Amino acid sequence: MSLALARKYRPRNFASVAVQSHVANTLKGAIARDRVAHGYLLCGPRGTGKTTLARVLAMALNCERRGDPALQGEPCGQCISCQRIWAGSASLDVVEIDAASNRGVDDARELRERAMYAPSGDDRYKVYIVDEAHMLTREAWNALLKILEEPPPRVVFVFATTEPQKIAQAAAPVLSRLHRFDLKRIGPAEIRERLAIVLTEEGVVFDDEALGMIARAADGGLRDALSLTDQVLSIGESGHITADSVRVALGLVPDEEYLAILDIVVERRAVDVFPAVQRLADNGVDFALILSGLGDLLRAQLTYALGGVPTEVPERMRVALEQRKSKIAAGDLLRMLHALLEMEPMFRRSGQPQLLIETLLVRFALLDRTVELEDILRGFGDGGRDDPPTRRVAHEPRTASAHALPLAPPAAIAMPVPRPATQQVAKAAAAAQLAHSASVPHTSTVASVTTAAFIAPPSIEHVRSRWSQVVETVRKAGRGMVAESLQRITPLEVTTHGAVLLGYAATDDTFARAVDSSRADVLAAMQACLESVTAFSLRAQTAPAEHVVRNNTRLTQADAQQQRLDQLSARDPLLEAAVRALDLELLN
Repeated sequence: MSLALARKYRPRNFASVAVQSHVANTLKGAIARDRVAHGYLLCGPRGTGKTTLARVLAMALNCERRGDPALQGEPCGQCISCQRIWAGSASLDVVEIDAASNRGVDDARELRERAMYAPSGDDRYKVYIVDEAHMLTREAWNALLKILEEPPPRVVFVFATTEPQKIAQAAAPVLSRLHRFDLKRIGPAEIRERLAIVLTEEGVVFDDEALGMIARAADGGLRDALSLTDQVLSIGESGHITADSVRVALGLVPDEEYLAILDIVVERRAVDVFPAVQRLADNGVDFALILSGLGDLLRAQLTYALGGVPTEVPERMRVALEQRKSKIAAGDLLRMLHALLEMEPMFRRSGQPQLLIETLLVRFALLDRTVELEDILRGFGDGGRDDPPTRRVAHEPRTASAHALPLAPPAAIAMPVPRPATQQVAKAAAAAQLAHSASVPHTSTVASVTTAAFIAPPSIEHVRSRWSQVVETVRKAGRGMVAESLQRITPLEVTTHGAVLLGYAATDDTFARAVDSSRADVLAAMQACLESVTAFSLRAQTAPAEHVVRNNTRLTQADAQQQRLDQLSARDPLLEAAVRALDLELLN
C-alpha cells in the first residue's frame, strides 16, 4: 500500500521546507551554533509546515551525525534516529502529543513529570511536540509554566498552533518563555511549483491549468494541495490530470457558469438569475463555493476595470474578463464586492443559502437603478441653492462670534437675485399679505399699497408680535431649517429707515449663519408680513433675551437631515414626488 503524497513527500530537512525559509534558517543556525532554545511556538495556517518543522528540528537535534560540519545544522535523514522520527514511529526521545485529546491539567502534569527524565543518550535531546496547543486549558498551561521557565537540561518543547490568540488569552505569561515563529501562507505559485515537482517524480502528466485550480482550492496549505492531488488521481484518468478531472473531483464550478452569471448582471437580466442558480443547485454545487468563486471573479474584473491585470487567473478567463471590462463600471463592482462581504456572515448561519445567492444576484442585476437615483439626487444639488455654509470644527476659536456677521451691501439686500427658493417664499408671502388684507378695510389696503414709501417703519413691539408669522411664511415655502433658525433669533430694534436689527447668542452663531445665508428669502417673508421693512442685520448678544435662551436648543442629527431633505424637496417638484413615493431618507 503506497503512502499518501502528503506523507511520502514530507520534507526531511530544513532546506526542503517550502516558503518558510525565515523559520528554517533560524532553527538550522541555532543547531549549528549550539544555541537551541528550550521552547518554541510555531504559529500559522493549517498545512503550512508547523509539524514538519518540529519533526525536522527533533531529527537534527538527535541525528547520529550531528556536529558534522558538512551538514551545517541539517539532519542527515539517513540514520536510524532520523528515519524513525521522520516516520512518526515510537521514540524514547521524541514525543508527539495531540493537545486536542490531552488538554487537561492531569495530562499537563504527566507531561511535566515525564520531562524530568533525562534523554536516552548524553548527546541526545528530549523533544516534546505538542500539536494544536491552543486546545490546552488555562489550568494545563499553569501546570507547565514552571517547567517552561526552568526546564531540565537537553529538553525542548515545541508547540504548534493555528490560533495563537487563544494562547495569549488563556496563558499570556507562556508567550514570554517561548521563541515564537509565524509561518506564512503558501501562495498559489509556490504550491503549483511544488505540485509539478511531485507529479513529475510520480510520472504523472498534468495540465498547467489543472495545477492552478488545485493550488487555488488548497487556500494556502501545501498539505491540502497534496491531499487534493491524491483525490484527483484516485478518480481521474490514469496518469493524467486535466482541468475537467480536477473540476469533477473537487466539485468546482466551471468558469463558464461564472461568466454566464456575470453576463446576467452586466445585461441587467434579473429574471434570468433564478434559472441560472437552480441549474447549479441541480448539479449539486456547494453554494459556499459559488459565493467564494463569485468573489474571486468580481475581484478579477475590478482589477481589469481599474487598469490592472489579475494574477492566478486562467488564460481563457483572462480573455473573457478583458472583453467585459468596458461593460461594467469599477464603482458598481466595488458595491457588489461590498454587498458580498456583508452577506458572508449571514450566509454561514442561514438555512437557505440558495435564496441568499439569488437575492444577492438580483441586487447586482438591479444595481443600475440605485445608481440612477444617486445621479438624480446629485443633480438636484447642482441646480438648486448653494449648500449651507460649513460648520466650524469643535476646536476652532469662536472669537468672531462676538462681532456682527459680515453683511452684504444694502443695495444687494434690497434687490435680491430671484432664485427658485426665493420665488416660493414670495408666493407664501403673497398669500400671507392677502390674508392680512382680508382682515382690514379695503381703503386701508389701497392706501398702504399706494403710499408704501411714506409709511413709518413698524415698532419693535409690532415686529415681535408678527415674528411667528414671518417664521411660518418661511416654513411654508419649504425652508424648514431657516424657519427653525429664525425661531432662535430675536428682533432687537427697528431703525428709522426700516432696517430690523436681529440678535443672536454670542456663544453660538450657527442659526445666525443659516439666516445670513438665506437673506433674500428671509427679507421677502419680512416684507410680506411687516410694513416698510427695507433690510435686516444681525448682531451678537452677550446677554440674549429670555426667550432666545429658552429656544436655543441644539438640533439633533436626525432633525438636521430631515430639514436638509425638506430643503432639497422644495427646490424641485420631481424630488418631492420621489421622496413621497419611495419614502426616501437623506444619508449624506
